[in-house]
Amino acid sequence: MPSTDAPIDLERLAGVLAETVREGGAIAARMFREGAERWTKSDNSPVTEADLAVDRFLAEHLPPLVDGSGWLSEETADTPERLTRRRVWVVDPIDGTRAFIEGRPEWVVSVALVEDGAPVAGVVFDACNDVTFEAFRGLGARRNGEPMVTPDPPLLEGARVGGPKSLLGPLESYGVSRGPWLYALANRLVKVASGGLDAAIARPNAHDWDIAAAHLILEEAGARLTNFDGAVPAYNRATTRHAGLVAAPPARHRALLAALHTERETLAALEPYR
Repeated sequence: MPSTDAPIDLERLAGVLAETVREGGAIAARMFREGAERWTKSDNSPVTEADLAVDRFLAEHLPPLVDGSGWLSEETADTPERLTRRRVWVVDPIDGTRAFIEGRPEWVVSVALVEDGAPVAGVVFDACNDVTFEAFRGLGARRNGEPMVTPDPPLLEGARVGGPKSLLGPLESYGVSRGPWLYALANRLVKVASGGLDAAIARPNAHDWDIAAAHLILEEAGARLTNFDGAVPAYNRATTRHAGLVAAPPARHRALLAALHTERETLAALEPYR
């Protein structure tokens, strides 16, 4: 078996990863059309039999693509074993389960390969609209196979920002407007990468599986994802939770961070800043 310290052939991985994720998405899409049993997990979040079916499929097909890789998924019990691995698959079988349950075609399948705490491969598949976002470290980002570069206007005024009302309200005085609300955070973030949204903000407590794939897609398209203090998220740590997040192209990202810093006290009164 090849050494797990050997470099990953990302070009080879690019040839198979998106298709594997799309196959998983097709399972979810069929169950979305036909109906899927649902229930509530112990943390009071919803789950469906489609989440578990896609999780099983990806758990079978992804690890063999990279020797010695670990596993972290929203729908698989977490164990400390992954912390011993340099490379870990980070998976959300259905990001936006609430949208899935409500019949809203905005859920996505999100898959990232993380190496030494940073994503090196990422795919977000919007199965309902047959749109695949993918990125591989140093190879750029693509939307349905076409290169994707995020536009970078310098001003906040007129920007459509995706995020919760509680965070966006204090920013209205800067001329921003609230973009369409999407349950799936990964979908919100790739919309920034593709120019469908001008920026996005997320409240604290997003998990690795919500953001790792979209993070790389944003970076490879020329945009940024950081917390409110400008720090870049790291992955495959003991905790999978993250602080509040900002995604935007570089100039607008700097303007948003400045606005968030100015409004820090107001935001802190609304919900946890970190």
